[in-house]
Amino acid sequence: MGSSALKTGIHVPLITPFTSTGEIALDSLEQLAHEGLDDGAAGLAALGTTAEAATLTENEKAAVLDVVARVCRERGAALMVGAGSNDTAASIRALTALKTVPEAVTALSLVPYFTRPSEAGVIAHFTALATASPVPLVIYHIPYRTGQELSTRALCELGALPNIAGVKYAVGGITAATVKLMATRPADFAVLAGDDVVLSPLLAMGAEGGILASAHVATGAFVTLADAWHAGDGVRAAALGHRLSVLSAALFAEPNPTVIKAVLHAQGRIPTPNVRLPLLPAGPESLAGALNALEALDR
Repeated sequence: MGSSALKTGIHVPLITPFTSTGEIALDSLEQLAHEGLDDGAAGLAALGTTAEAATLTENEKAAVLDVVARVCRERGAALMVGAGSNDTAASIRALTALKTVPEAVTALSLVPYFTRPSEAGVIAHFTALATASPVPLVIYHIPYRTGQELSTRALCELGALPNIAGVKYAVGGITAATVKLMATRPADFAVLAGDDVVLSPLLAMGAEGGILASAHVATGAFVTLADAWHAGDGVRAAALGHRLSVLSAALFAEPNPTVIKAVLHAQGRIPTPNVRLPLLPAGPESLAGALNALEALDR
């Protein structure tokens, strides 16, 4: 299965900062990567959806991966790379290319979207990917974006496959199916929260950590939350979790990563808050709400 390759804790899925003329601000990206690790992140994720990877050229993707891989190599940190689509053959090619990225320890791959295959088709897709991939896979299960629901039985079947390390679990909340998954999953199939707002309750149920865009702006607090739950300090964790859920909700007031980029720009950490179409920059009210929530976190 391969969950030993997946570090417990908080992983930061890095945004792609842009300059005022539209190029990638690679220096800012490198600084963000170092800051996340300085504040205790277990690892970094490159070229995920938070990175607006769908809008990047192949040369831009290579430049981003080079920067983040170099930081992970220098820091001895875990690197997760977004790779895969709803095309199984193309996903295999993308994963195979990671043979040239020795810093990559896992790959994050979406459940096939839009085409909505059967559960048997999804299992066949990931079986083929896991067989071909040079690194263990983390399945990205986000049905409200992919249009593809998966039963607990299917997730557990996937978790039992060789070279499947875990799942980024983002179903929009905590449901009865979530409870069943946490109770019946294979022993070495890691569950990482992907819905930032419900990170705390999922950690309370035994999740190993999270892959959280919100952790760009409060990495240390999210790390503290995960550590508190894993240490059994429920009183401290619950209080902090409530405050972080308010922050996360504010950071997702508009489509991700628009508000996060606005906050990072307001903090002087990236040169612009710009995103690429079809996304539009976050509005001033959303920025103000996120900054207020961040300030309240420290009170």
